Amino acid sequence: MSNLAPLYEPQSGVLTVQYAPDEQTVLTENPPRFTWIPAQLEHDRYVLQISRSASFAEEETETVAPVPYNLYTPDRPLEPGTYYWRYALLTGDEAGRTAWSRVRRFAVPEGLPETPLPSPESRYAQASAEHPRLWLQASKLPDFRRRVKEDPSYCGWETFYERSVRPWIGRELIAEPQPYPDHKRVASLWRNMYLDCQEALYAIRHLAVAGVVLEDEALIGRAKLWLLHVAGWNPEGTTSRDYNDEASFRVAGALAWGYDWLYDALSEAERELVRGSLLTRTGLVAYHVMERSKIHHVPFDSHAVRSLSSVMVPCSIALLGEEPKAQEWLDYTLEYYANLYTPWGGADGGWAEGPMYWTTGMAFVTEAFNLLKNYTGIDFYRRPFFAKTGDFPLYCFSPDTLRASFGDQSTLGDPVSLKTAFNIRQFAGVTGNGLYQWYFERVKEIDTDSEMKFYNYGWWDFRFDEMVYRHDYPAIEPVPPTEASIEPVKWFRDVGWVAFHGNMADPERHIMLLTKSSKYGSVSHSHGDQNGFLLHAYGEPLAIESGHYVAFGSTMHRNWRRQTRSTNNILVDGLGQYAGTDKVLAMAASGIVEAAEQRDGYGYSRCNATAAYRQHVPYLERYVRELYFFGKSFVVVVDLIDLEQPGRVEWLFHTLYEMKLSGKSFKVQGCKADMDGRFVYCSSGELGLTQHNEFADVDPSEYEGLPVHWHLKAATKEARSHRLVTLLVPVKHGEPKYVSHFLDDQDHGVHLYFTEDGVTRNVEVPKAY
Repeated sequence: MSNLAPLYEPQSGVLTVQYAPDEQTVLTENPPRFTWIPAQLEHDRYVLQISRSASFAEEETETVAPVPYNLYTPDRPLEPGTYYWRYALLTGDEAGRTAWSRVRRFAVPEGLPETPLPSPESRYAQASAEHPRLWLQASKLPDFRRRVKEDPSYCGWETFYERSVRPWIGRELIAEPQPYPDHKRVASLWRNMYLDCQEALYAIRHLAVAGVVLEDEALIGRAKLWLLHVAGWNPEGTTSRDYNDEASFRVAGALAWGYDWLYDALSEAERELVRGSLLTRTGLVAYHVMERSKIHHVPFDSHAVRSLSSVMVPCSIALLGEEPKAQEWLDYTLEYYANLYTPWGGADGGWAEGPMYWTTGMAFVTEAFNLLKNYTGIDFYRRPFFAKTGDFPLYCFSPDTLRASFGDQSTLGDPVSLKTAFNIRQFAGVTGNGLYQWYFERVKEIDTDSEMKFYNYGWWDFRFDEMVYRHDYPAIEPVPPTEASIEPVKWFRDVGWVAFHGNMADPERHIMLLTKSSKYGSVSHSHGDQNGFLLHAYGEPLAIESGHYVAFGSTMHRNWRRQTRSTNNILVDGLGQYAGTDKVLAMAASGIVEAAEQRDGYGYSRCNATAAYRQHVPYLERYVRELYFFGKSFVVVVDLIDLEQPGRVEWLFHTLYEMKLSGKSFKVQGCKADMDGRFVYCSSGELGLTQHNEFADVDPSEYEGLPVHWHLKAATKEARSHRLVTLLVPVKHGEPKYVSHFLDDQDHGVHLYFTEDGVTRNVEVPKAY
């Protein structure tokens, strides 16, 4: 074996997992997570060595085999110090393995959170063979039953029963969804289909839980009727993973809860019927995740990753010990959660796809984590991402804001989602953070009538969520944000988002400025909006995410919402960032936050989106945007654009209201606040300002009856370099303010001075060519 050539190691790509850890890796938890590019795409199994010795001396080396995938999390922390690791492909013949990979070195510092993953041999040691297993364990059911009988309001039981159980007692069974016309997906039918399946989940889960807790044979009988009815649906038909994955996730979940909670009430023949359907449906999802999408190779399939939580966890727990495949699926899921989760963020807790996909992802993963913690004792909340991810909605989706966050949003234009608040309360319970509890209670005051909207009713039941949370977690006291407890400039380095805040606790005085320039580019549910910004002030959305949510793949989504022209950004010769369907190009259309910090009297960020334009504007040498957030009162935007050939720049701005244009100024007049905008400097001469209220290249039927939005375009003259400085002054009604400015044009740059309330601040802009 020693004479073998070194193992071939494929190069990492923008969409593949990376080789880690190595000399450049900054570890955030102990033990480190080991990942590598697969040596072959099929039937890959590995042997891994971790050593304190560069020569892998036997007495200082741990050998692990077989490792079934290209990822590994040790079952114990490593002592601080320097380590080396390598891997080889297991061949299955007498030789045993191929040659070793190259050796990588890494360092384990002291004081990291300890987050090992128990080995497959020990991880299910406390798991009971009894049912139920999902949420309440069989051993804890008697105590819960007693408490409910003594006090029907216990943990919100009475409300759950009246509003989430009783409606299903006399409800007619829902028919198996019909195919699309000619089997061509129609967005409205797709949504109706998964709504039907969500209702089937509600009927089965809620009737089963209520019937078993109350020992009510009538409820149990009704739950069985629903369960056996849904188990009879074709697992490879209209509710299969490949036909409508959202429908399939819901049906699988419904069968898992029904099988688990009604286990003792089912005959062996009934168990066989339900178990067979559940096994087939889970297998189809697992096949897509593990064999087709291979999220352990390319981890950016949003739905596949979510199906770990919504399908593979509850279904595998329900079947564990009864079907051999169940442990294989659950082991894979645990390895993924321990290692690669989440591909959309990191130790700062950010979520690259935006707050509504954070909401969806966290809703299902926290439910899965709670099921796993209760059943196996494995606690993934200890990982650094989960200790911090409540910060993401707190800073980037603040309770009082509208249209003020990036990415696909089914709730676009509505108040912050109540489910977002339920999620962040989960992290209040996990971490004890009172700011998260404040967020939850604030949103509950605001979002009072969205329960039946498709993005809530079709996804979750708040009464069930409330009951589960109150049983499993302690009440946390809310703590309103203060100047001392909130970071005025919050930089999520993991996803490239920066949030500026003033007076977060007071909706009437709160100002939020948000910007992003992300390594994730426009992949998945992100948009072509690197270097974009959003401004919400004094209860008013001023610089907005424009457009409407119609459906994923609609012309509004493809041709407007995802495109740079819908964002507060720039176009070069009418061209924006790549935001098409090629995932490699979308990921490469990235940006980077080069700096974000609080300085003396103002917040500052510098973002570089040059790479995001490269596909459409290959002659762009540099596009850097600086933001200055002065005194929590006004904003200065500095744009630096250098080209290899002369070109024109269009500076874009979007708002809810028709603007008043005058020379080089524009004014937004809102319901609670206004905003004065002024172009105070343009290196390439006078700007031409125009506005319109159309959604270009969007089917008008998609936004018929919806509000129009207004779009400002400030066009430069042709030049190789452009320097633009824009002043944005939000003004609360009844409290006028005025910011004056003057400039000092020097040899090496332009110095701009802004004066408000007798205080002068300086911004320096480097000169163009």
